[in-house]
Amino acid sequence: MNDNRPIGIYDSGLGGLSVWREVRKVLPGESLVYLGDGKNCPYGSRSREEVRDLADKAVGHLIGRGCKMVVVACNTATAAAIDFLREKYPDIPIVGMEPAVKPACLTTRTGVVGVLATERSLDGDLFRRTAARYGRGVEVIPVAGRGFVELVEQDREQTPEAEACVREAVGEMLRKGADRIVLGCTHYPFLKPVLERVVRGYDVEIIDPSPAVARRVVQLLREGGLEAGEGHRAEYSFVTFADEEYRLRLERKAEQPLK
Repeated sequence: MNDNRPIGIYDSGLGGLSVWREVRKVLPGESLVYLGDGKNCPYGSRSREEVRDLADKAVGHLIGRGCKMVVVACNTATAAAIDFLREKYPDIPIVGMEPAVKPACLTTRTGVVGVLATERSLDGDLFRRTAARYGRGVEVIPVAGRGFVELVEQDREQTPEAEACVREAVGEMLRKGADRIVLGCTHYPFLKPVLERVVRGYDVEIIDPSPAVARRVVQLLREGGLEAGEGHRAEYSFVTFADEEYRLRLERKAEQPLK
């Protein structure tokens, strides 16, 4: 059996396109609908209840467009709403963002791991449970990437301001000898080239969870018999709760290579 309905991918704004790219890479025959809220971005400092309501509206919209699966490509929305969403929409597979703390803690050689994420994600039960479970004997240094989301949303990843923000965020991690830095927000991979310049000279691996999320999508499609037909021609569409200009920015950002 084949299912040619699209996969929905949702984020507060542009950041989830880092996940969209990975899903498209491993599933070139699947149609994708990307919803970047835009109107309410950023989510990082909003209350849990507000984020949950925004996520519910977005996921409901994607299901209404006929999506067979939804990827919540937003760490903040995952932390605030993933259990609620799965309970409300039990017939639709919903994939969330897992904080990549587990692989970082299991592979660190120095015993020090840095985690960059939004305030709401770092305050969430998901991060706390994962850090407590896998961080025994490891110093986990959580830091909120202040201004990171705004830099990406404004296409200012390659500015001196971006480099200054990144240097300030990772300074303590590097001083304490972190050899793993986890990107705990889907906007942050767009700052990875800057981060790589900042940590040059240090023995640091930057961990982006997007490829692991894409592999999970593949697994669930196969398990559920939801794969598109072999001859299906993939279509990509972009929607937003903001204006048409923002929707066009989503399209452009999706195709923009990381520098």
